[in-house]
Amino acid sequence: MRAADLITAAVLLIGGLVVAWEAVRLGIGWGTEGPRSGFFPFWLAVIMLGALAGIVARAWRRADRRPFVSRESLRPVLTVLLPAAGFVVVMEWLGFYVAAFLYLAFYMRWLGRYPWPMAALGSFAFPMLTFWVFERWFLVPLPKGPIEAWLGL
Repeated sequence: MRAADLITAAVLLIGGLVVAWEAVRLGIGWGTEGPRSGFFPFWLAVIMLGALAGIVARAWRRADRRPFVSRESLRPVLTVLLPAAGFVVVMEWLGFYVAAFLYLAFYMRWLGRYPWPMAALGSFAFPMLTFWVFERWFLVPLPKGPIEAWLGL
């Protein structure tokens, strides 16, 4: 557990330093019109780096050598992660709406153990609602695949 905390802190430290560096480049002072572009990102990076210092100090003092994740606790994580990763991969070829339908139908049936009619209804309703909100209301197009192109959407 200690090694995982230290590795995570190191990765976040790099990110915090990059944000602070770029914020200084943009300007962290106060201009005539108010704070400059890097003011808030700089101070957020400083707060983040301070929190990371606390995480590192606490992890360094800990003598806990247990593994970060056990086999039993990894299984539920993978049951969420693998279908989500599959959704992202399938979305590249089929578009967001068809991929969302397939993902939700699979997920509702497999993990939720919903009957097929309920899984079909839920997995159809969400992409339709998402289409209406993003494409029609906000006018923000989401990735489309061959079925949407065939339908003229």
